[in-house]
Amino acid sequence: MPFEVAEPYTRSVAYFSMEFAIDQSLKIYSGGLGFLAGSHMRSAYSLGQNLLGVGMLWKYGYYDQGRKRDNSMTPEYHEKMYHFLVDSQIRFEIPIGGRSVQVAAYYLPPHVFHTAPLFLLTTDTDGNSEADRAISYNLYDNTPETRVAQCMILGIGGVKLLKALGHQPDIYHFNEAHALSAAFYLYEDGRNLDKLKSQVVFTTHTPEEAGNEKHDMAYLKSLGFFGDLTLEEVREISGHRGDVFNHTLAALSMSKKANAVSQLHGEVARKMWEGHGQICPIIHITNAQKKSYWVDEPLEVARISRNTSALRARKLELKKRLLEVVADQTGKLFDPHVATMVWARRFATYKRPDMLIWDLERFKKLMNDSPYPIQVIWAGKPYPKDEGAIKTFNELFYLSHYFPNMAVLTGYELALSKLLKQGADVWLNTPVVTREASGTSGMTAAMNASLNLSTFDGWICEFAVHQQNAFLLPTIQEGDINGIDANNLFHCLNAEVLPTYYDRPDIWTKMVFRSMDDVSTAFDSDRMAQEYYTKLYN
Repeated sequence: MPFEVAEPYTRSVAYFSMEFAIDQSLKIYSGGLGFLAGSHMRSAYSLGQNLLGVGMLWKYGYYDQGRKRDNSMTPEYHEKMYHFLVDSQIRFEIPIGGRSVQVAAYYLPPHVFHTAPLFLLTTDTDGNSEADRAISYNLYDNTPETRVAQCMILGIGGVKLLKALGHQPDIYHFNEAHALSAAFYLYEDGRNLDKLKSQVVFTTHTPEEAGNEKHDMAYLKSLGFFGDLTLEEVREISGHRGDVFNHTLAALSMSKKANAVSQLHGEVARKMWEGHGQICPIIHITNAQKKSYWVDEPLEVARISRNTSALRARKLELKKRLLEVVADQTGKLFDPHVATMVWARRFATYKRPDMLIWDLERFKKLMNDSPYPIQVIWAGKPYPKDEGAIKTFNELFYLSHYFPNMAVLTGYELALSKLLKQGADVWLNTPVVTREASGTSGMTAAMNASLNLSTFDGWICEFAVHQQNAFLLPTIQEGDINGIDANNLFHCLNAEVLPTYYDRPDIWTKMVFRSMDDVSTAFDSDRMAQEYYTKLYN
């Protein structure tokens, strides 16, 4: 370990993740999973934990969010160069589909971005065909064979990397099931399931069906995903009976313990998998973000000193910085004295990014005729092959032509994310309840003096108190959930959020201070990283 390990954290951990949001300059992430992994690595470093990260070096990243000639969104792919990465000189091969794929390992030293040490694997190296080089071109490639091969490079390749380093970790932590092939590779050595389980822990991040990857078992076998194991052996140790292989079920069956990523998600996950008797216990460790990375220091000083004028002055300055980006991208000059609401995160249907425009007449009235002026900004990346999500993004953009106080921004990565959170007055969060496992964007918004306006889901359930540190929409259990949620959103904006902002600024600031206080420690990833050692690794 290239830095001194603190006494409570001597147990060695290898942390496997398909994406890490470490720095704006290192574009190997797509969204929340990467943001979470990046904060985990920062906290592991600052706490002195004996943790080493294993990830992938994506040649083209996720994608660059560009615009066509009419300014609608289009995915763009540009080669990324990282001169701060160190070539470890480690090379090895992995059999995939009957051919040997060469893998190279690069290293991100801890001092570069103040993270735990991180190794990144790539197939874009000498000795590979163009098809095999392409395995590590795009994060979450939509071609089935390439997608499986990516998981094999991360999982099997990660274990081979550790062996080449002469490093035998006490714990293999799979952040999502992408690295699951590592478990089968480890099991081949001795074929002892109890021994394997003693070494493996697993974090499940989503109750979404699409997020729990499945493949035909024989197809995975043909690619070498299970090594030399027979399908009968695979079924026996992974909790499967049929021919469809569920990666999440296998990870739950081959780990000693798993964690969901919020208290509510823990309840949902246990119910979701309760019919599978072989799975390990599922606890919850609520996601968090590294406060020292995300928070604006003058805002934090104002919070600690309870300096209202300093807080308001700094927030105004940060809003001006955000609005410069709005002007640059859209040609619109927003007013920093106007209440500014932001919806920004990964574009996905269940997150309902377009809820505000479902009732266009009410939206027009809010934007044009409200006694309380408002500005609304959207940002976020859809999956590049999700035509429906891209269509929603573009519909919002086209609609923004009709409103001088509406903006849709591209380039939602770490840097823009930070600007949006520091500049927003209101952070809007609209997922269907129970479908957002945790969500973390609202945490870092709250750290930066933004108030959450949210459905009661994910981490919000452990944080928000209506009209005290946030604004909450009532939870709807049945009926037209979308319609009722949208109606409640407009009611809350018109009757509570905007009147408080304009008519009761002292109450608003009191809520902001409490929000900042309540998020400060409980949702700092130092707490999360400590809990991983006490609740999962030990």
